[in-house]
Amino acid sequence: LDLAERIRSNAAQGFDGQSITDVVTLGIGGSDLGPRMAVQALLEAGGGPVRLHFVSNPDPSALHDTLVKLQPARTLFIVSSKTFTTQETLLNATSARRWLMDAGCPEAQAGAHFVAITSQPEQALARGYAPDQTLLFWDWVGGRYSLWSTIGLPLAIAIGAEGFEQFLAGAHAMDQHFLHAPLAQNLPVLLAVLGIWNRNFLKAPTQLITSYVARLAHLSAYVQQMDMESNGKRTHTDGTPVTVETGPIVWGGLGIDGQHAYYQLLHQGKHDIAVDFIGALRDTTPLPHAAEHLRFTQANALAQAQALALGRDAASTHASLRLAGLSEAQAWRLSPHRTFDGNVPSNLLWLDTLNPHSLGALVALYEHKVFCQAAIWNTHAYDQWGVELGKQMASALMVPLTPGEHLPSAHDVDASTLASLQTIRQAQASPQAAHASCTALEVPAQPHTSLVAHP
Repeated sequence: LDLAERIRSNAAQGFDGQSITDVVTLGIGGSDLGPRMAVQALLEAGGGPVRLHFVSNPDPSALHDTLVKLQPARTLFIVSSKTFTTQETLLNATSARRWLMDAGCPEAQAGAHFVAITSQPEQALARGYAPDQTLLFWDWVGGRYSLWSTIGLPLAIAIGAEGFEQFLAGAHAMDQHFLHAPLAQNLPVLLAVLGIWNRNFLKAPTQLITSYVARLAHLSAYVQQMDMESNGKRTHTDGTPVTVETGPIVWGGLGIDGQHAYYQLLHQGKHDIAVDFIGALRDTTPLPHAAEHLRFTQANALAQAQALALGRDAASTHASLRLAGLSEAQAWRLSPHRTFDGNVPSNLLWLDTLNPHSLGALVALYEHKVFCQAAIWNTHAYDQWGVELGKQMASALMVPLTPGEHLPSAHDVDASTLASLQTIRQAQASPQAAHASCTALEVPAQPHTSLVAHP
């Protein structure tokens, strides 16, 4: 927190003596989703002279589009990686250092522009990060559960030490509730068993997180990782196969926006979808007529939950159409299209208002829910071996993607991957050809299929 306050007070300086005005967090997964979500949700609560930016994706445009707006001498990078071997993050950090060097930063002063956050400090030190600019957290903390640790530095910079302590206090309050509340009133337990009911008995494969608080736009992505990486398992803790469905597909966004997009499928589609609605009872936004805006969003949250639960049968639909002035024939013709089955399971969660304390409690609520469900399914919520295979294969494919290296033979790689490798190498050899129109599509055989455009 001392470092956060130093940055907030403009005491941190760049290589030419100017104060740091922009902080770019480089991380991915749990090192990115939590801080990004919380900063967007709470930045108004603290403000401050420093702007926060987040880059997670190694696609060159992600880093470029952030850096092009910044001054190198006034930019600090927070490189967040539990193991400090995360390839996406280290690639972005290397490019960020080159950007600084190209702007005239002396090599000896580059370290002042970087803060490392890791559980493996020896890895950071080996890569040239200064010991006094390296922050630690415990190696037993999973990335998706690390927002409470030094990974939360961007949030502390955004809302200040006092705000961050309130965030921790809200989580602690939920911890104590989880520990001591009777099961019938225990919010994490209730969310967990309702989720089990939806997943295993109602057979709903997905869980929608829909927020009627605009600053929680990134909450669904954060909960998505927390839940799906924790409970997306097919074996029990002893390695035996699980014979029931485990974690749901978690997705979502802002409720009002969703009403104009995917809510049609919720109401009348053939999918079984469980829903968590999240709203706020009060709002402190200093906007003229803010109370009217709040009532509108509250009314929509209530209406959607009610409509999904109760629906409207054919007789009621027909009667409403007749009252609207339609003829008997028109009413009967349109009734099937305007009838709603209802019976969609949902929870409606109300925050008193969005602030550091309430957000801390909300995040902890979902963490404990995930833990309870893992305990019921007897799965291990704190590993994520399922993501490793793709990473290993990506490392191996970097070699044939390097110009001058040999492509693998048809005996060493599947036909679909080989066709894509050949197309990429052709584009490397003749970049202009990549802009030509496609004249043919090659569709390799199974097990997986790629559409490979040959100019």
